[in-house]
Amino acid sequence: MKNIVIVLLTLISSTLLGQEASYSSYFEPNGALRFDFFLAGNAQSQTAYFDAIYSEKVWGGNPDKTIEPYSYGEYAFRVYDKATNQLIFDKGFSSLFQEWRTTDEAKKVGRAFSQSIRIPVPKNPVKVEICERKKADGKLYPMFTMDVDPHSKFINHEKKQLNPVEEIVKSGDSEHKVDLVIVAEAYQQQEMGTFVNDAKRLVDTLFAYEPYKSSRDKFNVWLVESPSVDSGPDNPGANIWNSTVASSTFYTFDEERYLTTFDYKALADLTTDIPCDALYVLVNSSKYGGGGIYGYYALSSAHNALSPKVFIHEFGHSFAGLGDEYFDSSTPYEDFYNLKVEPWEPNLTTLVNFDSKWKNMVEPDVPIPTPPTAEYKNKIGVFEGGGYMAKGIYRPMFDCRMRTNTAKGFCPVCQRAIKKVIDFYAQ
Repeated sequence: MKNIVIVLLTLISSTLLGQEASYSSYFEPNGALRFDFFLAGNAQSQTAYFDAIYSEKVWGGNPDKTIEPYSYGEYAFRVYDKATNQLIFDKGFSSLFQEWRTTDEAKKVGRAFSQSIRIPVPKNPVKVEICERKKADGKLYPMFTMDVDPHSKFINHEKKQLNPVEEIVKSGDSEHKVDLVIVAEAYQQQEMGTFVNDAKRLVDTLFAYEPYKSSRDKFNVWLVESPSVDSGPDNPGANIWNSTVASSTFYTFDEERYLTTFDYKALADLTTDIPCDALYVLVNSSKYGGGGIYGYYALSSAHNALSPKVFIHEFGHSFAGLGDEYFDSSTPYEDFYNLKVEPWEPNLTTLVNFDSKWKNMVEPDVPIPTPPTAEYKNKIGVFEGGGYMAKGIYRPMFDCRMRTNTAKGFCPVCQRAIKKVIDFYAQ
């Protein structure tokens, strides 16, 4: 038995050393490169266009985990060592642009949306690849490639104008924690105290819900005190147009409650030199609204009676890739999911490949699909309706935080999915 233990410890040590050696072989120990680009196109086609590369002081991610183990998001940003063609970085993400492509406007005009991805600084030249998920089969395909020399004189080293930053939750080293960054939006300078109090209140709400509650020691939380000229976001429906640091607006895609910003580059500037695994934009408004997009940002108003519940819901989207489970609400999207393909979101299924979802969490006596009767209301099952569609797509439980504001919390399936992402960053 003693010999077996020694062999196991040796194998574990070798594995850890191999991971460390792999990172040190391909990346510098400090710093980051911020790759700015645009996603552009219309309902029929899309592509990516390079904008700029910036040098920054902090990446903040886990050096043992530069490749995500789950294939979430409508896009993927991949980096290959040019000499060996070895994949050394892989991050999935979604975009407001992808949602816009499903609207009626996208059938008539083309648009471009800004995007930024941070990577640790490569030691040697690399190939950057941006992939799109095809709706026809749900698989990722390259749509953009570019060679990058990390020592190029054209990498921008200019210093950004930084705002005061306060760390309100400090659990440990950023490399092995989830770094949540909350940005002040539409707060004037004299309202920064209000922003700090708003953020602390909503963070306390986040950690009252599982699995965040039992994982609080795996998070660091940073506040960016970024002042705006005006107080409050744009509201085109009320003819309100304010000058704010992140240009947030209601009526995104003509949906009154959909509060977002189209200016992702502004958010990238605001989070310069801060370790950031998850981004939340807190908006100084009492009007109900918000939005959350995986690997992009979550954003919501701070002062509505339902703000705490919206905060939790939108963070579920942006951090853990959870899909909306409601289907009986007006949305601007048309044919959002292909019912012949399994969606990538961990809490939605078309039953095309249910084995890859929560099938192992369904009790043998629960029918699939599951009728929405009292007998099964509190059980994990396969309930029809979700992802803005009433037919052909299914959710894990009758109710969940990803469906309604009245749900007590996240269902066990969503909790498992959130925990998976927390562990990726924090282990």
